[in-house]
Amino acid sequence: QVQLVESGGGLVQPGGSLRLSCAHSGSIFSLYGMGWYRQAPGKQRELVASITNGGRTYYADSVKGRFTISRDNAKNTVYLQMNSLKPEDTAVYFCNADPSGGVARGPYWGQGTQVTVSS
Repeated sequence: QVQLVESGGGLVQPGGSLRLSCAHSGSIFSLYGMGWYRQAPGKQRELVASITNGGRTYYADSVKGRFTISRDNAKNTVYLQMNSLKPEDTAVYFCNADPSGGVARGPYWGQGTQVTVSS
């Protein structure tokens, strides 16, 4: 059974940076497409960034140029580097794993980590 554990959330001032991590276990990580979603209060969950098993990346328009997704197959971990954070980035961020290997729209979710951008 795939398990995903996120870490790295917290409180940061506008313009600051955070790096989220998601540790994957229970299957062959390198085969999976991985992604990060976020959900703000009263809003739908949205895909923020994704990386395929081949390393191709996808970003939502709202985070292009500020966020970077990467993966380390040796550590079974996917990262989301978030720079130039804005108050509107405040949300719970969820890791997602997709066994198809493509853009992450899979059935496996982490528990979420809170990111709050506020002065």
